Amino acid sequence: MLKLISYPITLIYALAFLLTIVIFHPIQAIGHRVFGYHGLKKTVDALQFCLMRCLNILGTRFSFDNPYDIPTDQPIIVVSNHQSMYDISPLMWYMRKHHPKFISKIELGKGIPSVSYNLRHGGSVLIDRKNPRQALPAIMKFGEYIEKTKRAAVIFPEGTRSIDGTPKPFQTKGLEILIKKMPSALIVPITINNSWKTLRYGKFPMGLGTHIKFTVHKPIKVSTFANRHDLINQIETTITEHITL
Repeated sequence: MLKLISYPITLIYALAFLLTIVIFHPIQAIGHRVFGYHGLKKTVDALQFCLMRCLNILGTRFSFDNPYDIPTDQPIIVVSNHQSMYDISPLMWYMRKHHPKFISKIELGKGIPSVSYNLRHGGSVLIDRKNPRQALPAIMKFGEYIEKTKRAAVIFPEGTRSIDGTPKPFQTKGLEILIKKMPSALIVPITINNSWKTLRYGKFPMGLGTHIKFTVHKPIKVSTFANRHDLINQIETTITEHITL
């Protein structure tokens, strides 16, 4: 019965989502051209808030448990598991004071109103995962940019989304590069739970009544670890042991 109900509600959500990204696209572009980066940032923050409200149509709720006072005057590496595309807007909204930027696949850089524009112009990096000659230098440059601007790099080391919440082993190369290029960074591990349930039936219809939970773990200074592999292993363990299936 719940799945049957989800069909018309999903259609309403899809319409609201589409209208939101289409309406915000010119607003984003104008804000960027008139007010520069800060104009773009304000419109992107508002976009994420509205996209979360669209998910409320599906009965989706969000919890962001962050007991730590994370400084805004040093670069941040946000490391998280990845369960669905619906991880993105809450992370951007709740971490907005840190100016989160993403390592995204190059295919997302065009064709999606609002989203592609922000990825191209907002400070994120687009990589071709099939071409290490492009991807690795791009991540290096991205790490240097985040280190210089003291913003936040967001990386999902699993490399792809988990369809049932079960964590995939970390692919560590990108994270290793960020750690190397950001020696003053603070690493913020985050565990995401239940996001995959929004797609429990596939892309259509969507799951109803999902409670997506974000748990922020104790930040770690990169400089306190001499061995990057030990640091990454600790991060992966911290994140995965808090995933509930």
